[in-house]
Amino acid sequence: MSEYHVPVLLKESVDALITNTSGTYIDATYGGGGHSAEILSRLSPDGRLIAFDRDSDALAGGVDDPRLTLIHNNFRFVHNFALLEAHKAARDFRECGVDGILADLGVSSHQFDTAERGFSFRYDAPLDMRMNTQAELTAADVVNTYEQDELEQIFRLYGEVENSRRLAALVVAAREKGQIRTTGDLDAAIKPVLPPYAEHKYLAKVYQALRIEVNQEMRSLGKFLDGAAKSLKPGGRLVVITYHSLEDRMVKNFIKSGNVGGTVEKDVYGRSETPLRALDRKPVLPQESEIASNTRARSAKLRTAEKPLPAGKERRKQDGGR
Repeated sequence: MSEYHVPVLLKESVDALITNTSGTYIDATYGGGGHSAEILSRLSPDGRLIAFDRDSDALAGGVDDPRLTLIHNNFRFVHNFALLEAHKAARDFRECGVDGILADLGVSSHQFDTAERGFSFRYDAPLDMRMNTQAELTAADVVNTYEQDELEQIFRLYGEVENSRRLAALVVAAREKGQIRTTGDLDAAIKPVLPPYAEHKYLAKVYQALRIEVNQEMRSLGKFLDGAAKSLKPGGRLVVITYHSLEDRMVKNFIKSGNVGGTVEKDVYGRSETPLRALDRKPVLPQESEIASNTRARSAKLRTAEKPLPAGKERRKQDGGR
């Protein structure tokens, strides 16, 4: 396995995921193969793993295992590919589905630490931030072409930046003097709003907001959650690791209600129509020892949900299989 990324909550996430060692699983965010390697180590020779990543760098190394199928694509298409794999195996997907799906929503260590990818304010590099390097939109495009009110909304919604209006105004004022092309250009443009003794925390919010917009992360997450619920077989599990409040709220809402808005819909009999049920009252957090060895784990939260068995099967299971 490569050192592309140090997997977070590795044991906890895979413990929650695996219920059938001969089953079929999806690692929706391969990221160099850390979680995939652990999943495969728990599976029997009959088990299978399908892994997604939109970053070609993530797929370049990692795990070599005949049970693993790598897919270079956005995890928002998880259901499409799950259907395709079922078709290849000549199975009725509606009856089968997959046994579990894992998604680690964090940016990889490799992406943060590779200066030319433009994810980090630690380096003066092109303002890029594309997870898929073949995509057209870059962070430079966002800061140089979006209207001021659009920038304000992005900084407020995706970065939860307190003074997003002034921040957006500074960006627009700076680009009128010359294109903002590098991380250094951006940092210099917004220097007047950087709070004393908390510059890095503020910049992290700004860069998070731009990264989310460039990669359409919230839209992709919503599509993924819907597709994941459809792709699971009854009894199958969805395990998601989040790193900031926006995505964690979406995951929590979806598990609760079946939609990212959190509105529980009911049928004509007043029964809740939710595709999943939460297995934990509260998210699982990293141990202090993990945070000490990998500071990027400090904001991680793990949530696990299960697709319920049909009511009749649940009753038979409770009655000892009668």
